[in-house]
Amino acid sequence: MLLFARLLPVGFALCLGTAQAQTHQLQLDAVRFRNDDVAIKGGIVEVYATVNGKHLTYLKRAPKIYQAGAAVTLEVIRPDGSAVYQETLTLRPPVLRDTTAVIKNPISFQKRLTLPEGHYTLRGQLKDQNRAGFTDIVEQPLVVEANTPKPALSDVVLLLKPASRSSVEANNFVRQGLSLVRAAGGLYARGQDKLFFYSELYNAAPGQAYTVRYRLRAAKAAKDAGAGQGTVQGAEGRPTVLTGELDLSKVPAGTYTLTVEARNAKNLLLATQTTTVHRNSTDYAPAGAVMPR
Repeated sequence: MLLFARLLPVGFALCLGTAQAQTHQLQLDAVRFRNDDVAIKGGIVEVYATVNGKHLTYLKRAPKIYQAGAAVTLEVIRPDGSAVYQETLTLRPPVLRDTTAVIKNPISFQKRLTLPEGHYTLRGQLKDQNRAGFTDIVEQPLVVEANTPKPALSDVVLLLKPASRSSVEANNFVRQGLSLVRAAGGLYARGQDKLFFYSELYNAAPGQAYTVRYRLRAAKAAKDAGAGQGTVQGAEGRPTVLTGELDLSKVPAGTYTLTVEARNAKNLLLATQTTTVHRNSTDYAPAGAVMPR
């Protein structure tokens, strides 16, 4: 199973400050899960690439119809410079009837990759198809480590909606039968007053009760901005799903750390993970991302 040394942390984390979020039009989020085939040394990495629709160039295609397009090349690079994965996708946001619209939806795609143990560089390159010469390149380190027989948590996925049982065909947005709508970059903006998360606990004893504790705290703060807990039973033959939610309605703008803990019946800490949450209560967030067409 993956040891999950932090990635920076997941979803841009330490390398995604406010200034960088304003600079880059391409955003990468990555979370790591254990490979269901325990015989394979490595893990599953889900890479979620989001293109900011506000800064793409929209061209008139017909009366009152404007369209933008972006070509995104995603790569996972070994230390020697060779690519273990490379793919280019063309993404098109919803058509606009008025280019002065304040909200221009982001467009995203998600890839589920199986990677051997090792240290990599995750690289994304964005080209605006309607603006010659515009390229945006984002890179971040990616570490995939060995399996361990001890209880451990996957990376934490921040969500805009509760993880819900999916009745649609399995796709890259579904894990353990649950549909996950990501909060790209860990951003919760105006009108998004609930934080939801998803994680997986590995090597849990089937049928045993576990306590899930989670808390949100700003750097150097003496108190939590929010906290909660729940209980789950260890699943048999598959990861144990952990979910939770926090009320953000009274949480001021800023950057916070969400800490998720799994504890046994004796309250002993078995595993913990953290991720970064960005709260912006001034700007409205665009609607949820769409699958590439």
